[in-house]
Amino acid sequence: MNWIDNLYDTYNRNIKQVGVWEEKKDGTEFTLLPIAHTAQQAHIEVTIDDEGDFLEASVIGKVSTVLPCTEKSLNRTSNVEPHPLHDKLMYVAGDFQKYGGQNRGKGKTPHEIYIDNLKKWSLSKSSTMQVKNIYEYLKKGRLIEDLIDENVLHVDQNNLLINKWNKDYEDILGKKPKVFEYVNEQHSVFIRFNIMSPKLNSPVWKDKKMYESFNTFYNDQLGEKGVCYVNGNETNLSNIHPAVVRYPGDSGKLISGTNIGFRGRFKHKNEAVGVGYDVSQKAHNALKWLIQKQSRRFKERVVIIWGSNDEPLPAPNDGTDVIQATSQQEVKETKAETGGHIANKLFKAFAGYINNLNPESEVSILILDSATQGRVAIVYYRNINQKLYLDNLIYWHKTCAWRHIYLDEHKKEKAFWGVPTTEDIAYAAYGPRVHDKVVKGFIERVLPCIVDKKPIPIDIVRSTYNRAINPIALNSKASKSYEWEKLFSISCALIRKNYWDRGEFWDVALNKETTDRSYLFGRLLAIADFFERGELEANRATNAMRYMNTFVNNPTRTWSTIEQSLQPYYVRKGATIRFHLERIEEVMKNFELKDFNNEPLSDLFSLGFYSQRHELYNQIKKGDTN
Repeated sequence: MNWIDNLYDTYNRNIKQVGVWEEKKDGTEFTLLPIAHTAQQAHIEVTIDDEGDFLEASVIGKVSTVLPCTEKSLNRTSNVEPHPLHDKLMYVAGDFQKYGGQNRGKGKTPHEIYIDNLKKWSLSKSSTMQVKNIYEYLKKGRLIEDLIDENVLHVDQNNLLINKWNKDYEDILGKKPKVFEYVNEQHSVFIRFNIMSPKLNSPVWKDKKMYESFNTFYNDQLGEKGVCYVNGNETNLSNIHPAVVRYPGDSGKLISGTNIGFRGRFKHKNEAVGVGYDVSQKAHNALKWLIQKQSRRFKERVVIIWGSNDEPLPAPNDGTDVIQATSQQEVKETKAETGGHIANKLFKAFAGYINNLNPESEVSILILDSATQGRVAIVYYRNINQKLYLDNLIYWHKTCAWRHIYLDEHKKEKAFWGVPTTEDIAYAAYGPRVHDKVVKGFIERVLPCIVDKKPIPIDIVRSTYNRAINPIALNSKASKSYEWEKLFSISCALIRKNYWDRGEFWDVALNKETTDRSYLFGRLLAIADFFERGELEANRATNAMRYMNTFVNNPTRTWSTIEQSLQPYYVRKGATIRFHLERIEEVMKNFELKDFNNEPLSDLFSLGFYSQRHELYNQIKKGDTN
């Protein structure tokens, strides 16, 4: 239960962030939720005065709203379980059936259940003025009537709520009403309430006294007590744990217990494991907050990383360019005690992290994914000393770094030096059409290489290399293909990492001293490709690109073929081929005679090819007249 204990502690450390709203880059807001509360999108806001009378109402769109909830209402599906305050029209409107709504309850109507619960809260010792005023208004049973008068909801010629909008209603109402821009059916609108009073400074859904009021009221109704397996205290146990963890509408649960799973073993599910209501609420709310604040997503898989103190922490599956880009915060910074803010310059930032570390600081990495319908699984969890984590992360970004080309938002090529994301490495190893399950499994295999300095599995290095040396299979114009360039540079990064772990150090900078035959053959092919690319008028693949795969398996035989194909260009260029021939001679003199043979090349061929080509194109940028 270490993961839930960590989340519980995270909530307690950040208790001051409860109800403090933060804004994402896309303009949406979120907060660390109070106990016994959830967040849902409200469509209509109804304002009541401090006498309990209707003032006004308006369509607000889809606005995230914090609202009190019970264990059952938070996990309701088709069953009738009203939220205590803000809720859908069928619960809060006493005149719902008068205007065409259907009663989904078998006994009492949904509104009758709702209003009974609200009455209990309004009469309790923990009640507030807001709760009492909202109850006084709603017990009148005229909410829909008031919304119709305000031109917020709309009826047909039979004075019934229009369910779904169609063009036939344009003759009655004119243009499509605003409410239908956010809901398909008026019956499904979600209502939130507010009180207009000079005595109040906050809206109802942002008032911390309201949070405390319902928490106290609901805590008195939690009957079953037992030992919490997380903190060892005797407390009210949670029978139904929260869903909607990863995103709005997510029905998956991390903790779930049904009678079916315990038949023949235990009389009651809490005999198997007991989690306190307070612990469950805090842990799940902390997890939701962290996901909204600083998670990384791939499909339904979510990666979260957070620290035990206030140090900012980069994620292990991010590439170097991603980490640098996120220094411009996606979330407006607050003094929350969790990792999430990335510095502009990676290694400088790492040094800053380490210098300010508490020796006992820890970092937690949690990966969530769908297990089955309605269930969420923890597919990876690691709690590690923060200095060790940062040291290992530095090692990863240092040893698996290479020069990469990517397309910016304007589709222009830009270069960066560093590590690609784990998703990019997966697509490089298995192809762009690989199933999502393979990519997810790949990330699980690679994370120990990053977090614990494990060697990269050799099959991943080989798969990426074999795809990279076959450019024609990717694109007939492979020499100009962005996809191949990206694949080849990722392959070089993995090869470099593989050799570095064995004590051999290679870099993007051209190694002119090495006598390794595979590296030298790679240099030769790069020189041939560079020369022919300069001579071609059409945008097609060079012979060096077309024969690359064959060249790796039969280097001397294929080199003879490539040289013959370059002869017509030699004649055309005349004396200006001196630069080209000097480069070939420069490589040839490093060969041992016995090494210039037809044996297949090792993956160092890729590093030689890339570094030589990079060197040649750099000379053009520097204005070399040759």
